[in-house]
Amino acid sequence: MRVESGDSGLLAQPGVLAEIPSHARYLTFRRCASSPGPRDALERLADPHPGLPLVFGLGASLVRELGAEVPGLRDFPAFSGPGFTVPSTPAAIWVWLRSEERGELVHETRRVEKALSGVFALDSVVDAFRYRSGLDLTGYEDGTENPKGDAAAEAAVVSGGGPGLDGSSFAAVQQWVHDLDRFESFSSRTQDHIIGRRKGDNVELKDGPDAAHVQRTEQEAPDPPVFLLRRSMPWADARRAGLVFAAFGRSLDAFEYHLTRMTGAADRIADHLFRFTRPVTGAYYWCPPIRAGRADLSLLG
Repeated sequence: MRVESGDSGLLAQPGVLAEIPSHARYLTFRRCASSPGPRDALERLADPHPGLPLVFGLGASLVRELGAEVPGLRDFPAFSGPGFTVPSTPAAIWVWLRSEERGELVHETRRVEKALSGVFALDSVVDAFRYRSGLDLTGYEDGTENPKGDAAAEAAVVSGGGPGLDGSSFAAVQQWVHDLDRFESFSSRTQDHIIGRRKGDNVELKDGPDAAHVQRTEQEAPDPPVFLLRRSMPWADARRAGLVFAAFGRSLDAFEYHLTRMTGAADRIADHLFRFTRPVTGAYYWCPPIRAGRADLSLLG
């Protein structure tokens, strides 16, 4: 789905509102020391190309280096709680590659690296995949309460912000590492109470504890509601596995509300997810809009 924002002619990056692909790859890039200015490299990344539909976002530090301001973009906040930490690991550029064929991700990674070569260095690569019909590796459905259709665009895409901002999105991205052995050691009832839903039919528990994940991240209960569009995918390497949490919003406020609830920063009730999984990264990005087939970087000057 591609959504035009008002009369500005700006569109959301196609991958923001599209369905989860079969395969994905997440790339982060850092600025190279003593390298040329970043503008030419960013223009190469913004150019239309025949490759895969990707989503890319810029970190706050890069926007500051350009002497620009993206209203609402800020650094990811770090949190800590009893037995867990939520780190802040900013990057200059984040790229989400999407495909139904894993091999295509290899070639697209090479293309993006070449476009940014000499100015940005590849910092991390995480390969992800769709598990069954969209499940987390725990077997529970991810993103059950995602808004649909026009509601998804309203939650994920900026509108009414003005030229250069309309059609863009803000992304919150975290890599979570699951302890699946620990999770599987819990009884099925305990697992359901950690998530707040029954695994068998995905029905929300009426008697779920306040610390259950569903209760901690309720989107409709606050006034006004705090909807965001989740586009998370499982990941795995030779030794570890988990979830890449990726959520898009018209601002970062909704995500920060949920993160505050999950960490118990407001009421000292930490999300039961921390009983078996931990985030090892956390960053915010601004995903520019599309105009005439290419990313519109006019907000950067």
